[in-house]
Amino acid sequence: MTNLQNKVAIITGGASGIGLATVKAFLERGAKVVIADYNEESGKGVEEQFKETYENVLFVRTDVGDEQSVENLVKTTVDSFGQLDIIFNNAGIGIQKPTHELTDEDYKKVIAVNQDGVFYGIKYALREMIKTNGGVIINTSSILGAVGEPTSIPYTASKGAVNQITKSVALEYADRNIRVNAVAPGFIESGLVNKEKLGEFYDGLIAKHPIGRLGNPEEIAHAVVFLAENDFVTGTTVYVDGGYTAI
Repeated sequence: MTNLQNKVAIITGGASGIGLATVKAFLERGAKVVIADYNEESGKGVEEQFKETYENVLFVRTDVGDEQSVENLVKTTVDSFGQLDIIFNNAGIGIQKPTHELTDEDYKKVIAVNQDGVFYGIKYALREMIKTNGGVIINTSSILGAVGEPTSIPYTASKGAVNQITKSVALEYADRNIRVNAVAPGFIESGLVNKEKLGEFYDGLIAKHPIGRLGNPEEIAHAVVFLAENDFVTGTTVYVDGGYTAI
């Protein structure tokens, strides 16, 4: 089993939600964590908050849909902490529109962040992990990478791609001691997904989860920690979805 103590990890989308919960989980286990996020104000605030307790935490503003920005993220991480052991390609966005109303810009915006961003993270992480003879790559997929969802084709397309990218890269680099997996959350409680914001639609979401509730970010972070620590898991997508995809 991999001990996360002193491992160097990048977490994209790390200033909120699942990313933030994972930052906390990794820091609690002694990892050195780089928080990557597009929102500079939130990212710096999270960095300052964690620095009150943890020394080895750094925020780097990153647009994962921009290749040079991701390349800079990895370079800054290695310059700051000497290496890169783990990357959690978590940043993502979604746009819901009837398919016939989708613009080219809508579609490409989601693909750029959710799919291209994962590719860029993998590409530049691999270059460092090859140098150190090993590493762990974890990608955020979704239940909607496995099942259909009306008005969400850019999102479902991107998450389906993440599942296949994960398998392909895992096979390609297994003999280099680099493991590649994905985590696929169900609907997660957040500032935008809650009873107050969604009203009756929230009850409909709960009904799709046999366990009888939505998930929370900490439950997804727990799965990410598992994927980082367990040395015999590669090429898989772990569904943490309250039974959503079992129906």
